[in-house]
Amino acid sequence: MSTVLEAAQAALAAEHAAIYGYGVVGGRVASGRAAEARQAYEAHRACRDALSRTVGDLGGRPVAAAAAYSLPFAVTDPSAAVRLAAFLEERVAGAYGDLVRAATGGVRRDAAAALREAAVRAVRWRGASVAFPGLADRG
Repeated sequence: MSTVLEAAQAALAAEHAAIYGYGVVGGRVASGRAAEARQAYEAHRACRDALSRTVGDLGGRPVAAAAAYSLPFAVTDPSAAVRLAAFLEERVAGAYGDLVRAATGGVRRDAAAALREAAVRAVRWRGASVAFPGLADRG
């Protein structure tokens, strides 16, 4: 990302996609993990709202959510829902990693905290961690 505003917009777009994706996760995940999916959904809504304010503070107009998003694979059962949740968290962590690299001060601090939270949720869903959350498969 070349600017803080562009990175913030990309993170906001990732949050919109995560919120949509958690709607799918919530509909397919096993009942024992439904509360976890609901908590993640609410966390992403809070991050979306905070990022919308950040984008506005940076002089931008917050990117709108799409009407629908393509899923990376079919989510037809609880195990696919868990895989989707881990995928969503990894994508969000990557977007926040870009924002951490682009920003300074409070925006950077908030992005680092959001990256950490997404990485923790990804570990919970995936059952394993990665060495550098937010940097996996990024060139």
